[in-house]
Amino acid sequence: MSRNPLAPSWLELPDDANALAASVWSKNAARADSGEIVIAGVAATEIAERFGTPVYVVDENDVRSRARGIRDSFEREFARVGSSVKVYYAGKAFLSTQVVSWMMADGLNIDTCSGGELAVALAGGADPARLGLHGNNKSVAEIERAVNVGLGAIVIDSLIEIERVADAAARAGRVQPVRLRVNSGVHAHTHEYLATAREDQKFGIPLAEVAATVARIRAHDSLEFLGLHSHIGSQIFESDGFAEAARRLFAVHVELLADGPVPELNLGGGFGIAYNASDVALPIDTLAANLADSVAKLAAEFGVPVPVIAIEPGRSVIGPSTTTLYTVGTIKDVLVEGTDTRKYVSVDGGMSDNIRPALYAADYTVRIASRASDAEPQLVRLAGKHCESGDIVVHADYLPGDVRPGDLVGVPATGAYGWAMASNYNYLGRPPVVAVRDGEARIIVRGETEEDLLSRDAGLESN
Repeated sequence: MSRNPLAPSWLELPDDANALAASVWSKNAARADSGEIVIAGVAATEIAERFGTPVYVVDENDVRSRARGIRDSFEREFARVGSSVKVYYAGKAFLSTQVVSWMMADGLNIDTCSGGELAVALAGGADPARLGLHGNNKSVAEIERAVNVGLGAIVIDSLIEIERVADAAARAGRVQPVRLRVNSGVHAHTHEYLATAREDQKFGIPLAEVAATVARIRAHDSLEFLGLHSHIGSQIFESDGFAEAARRLFAVHVELLADGPVPELNLGGGFGIAYNASDVALPIDTLAANLADSVAKLAAEFGVPVPVIAIEPGRSVIGPSTTTLYTVGTIKDVLVEGTDTRKYVSVDGGMSDNIRPALYAADYTVRIASRASDAEPQLVRLAGKHCESGDIVVHADYLPGDVRPGDLVGVPATGAYGWAMASNYNYLGRPPVVAVRDGEARIIVRGETEEDLLSRDAGLESN
């Protein structure tokens, strides 16, 4: 069979449309002899029968091994250059009390971006000293709660926040550790809407204003200045951007040392993952070694000790661990420009459980999960059920040409920003999140029912 000309240039015609790319699927996902996909010893059909579809399926051992692997790699490499590291799990990617307990047990800190995320972290038993609070518009109530519970670090994002945090800490009778988010001017190789270190954007303080801003922080007895914080983007596949950001930050870091301690430097993160077989993510060991070498070289050039480094690996912990299962509903072949055919395969979810394809034109992979097939591959577009033409889950992939209604299909690498950005559009309930491990499956976030949605409708109270 020849390659469909409607396919994007990066999408290869597969020899086997049943194959699971190891770089994309969770570590414990495989096809059984029966042909169906099994994740951590639990068959896709069993999961669908017990919990329904759509359903997010989290490979627990995969999540935790990635978390420990990132921690171990960075701890080893920065110990090699005479320093230490703090690794922060990105709560915004996906947070539940169960995930909180995993991250605490596996030695990671957690970065939160709202009062709600902070509440989940605390409910999950997180040590407040291992939590951070981010955000460009933290409310006074969020700041006060963070201070009162003894949060390990609050990231100052604007001048007005200095006074708000200092006042809350003074009233609580404690000294609050803070970092200062800065714009390094380094632009990551990423989607425009994911690049967050640009000068004309809502986050952080320009480098030229850092010295004066830190002086204002240090003027408050109720604040402890930890260091600078940088975030150059997300879904990053190389280390050059981090090295350049570190160089720009280090010059300011050294300048600040003249007036007081600067124990830490937060280089951010946003490490990329593979969403399809053409994506090549930099191995964590390589990334950790490159960053440690860059920081050590800078410290030697400036003649200062290597600071404690903080990193935020982002989606790379949770993203690859999760597969979303859907049930196929309708199928139609669409003749495009009168010459080539694209098969539209519609499923029982869509942009309400994964907004990233519509929001960022993000590409994903899909495979039939309930069976294998010898049928020739055919180009498909996996569409959602919402009343939007942009409701696409997978823009382009090849599935066996005999894909049919009732099939289960799996979309891997949905652990980050799937459930976290889910909505109730068209009054669909958000799907459940199921953790699988060693042949067992259990709910870690309950799915929403129609009764849940109606329970918030105040109009029913008067009927």
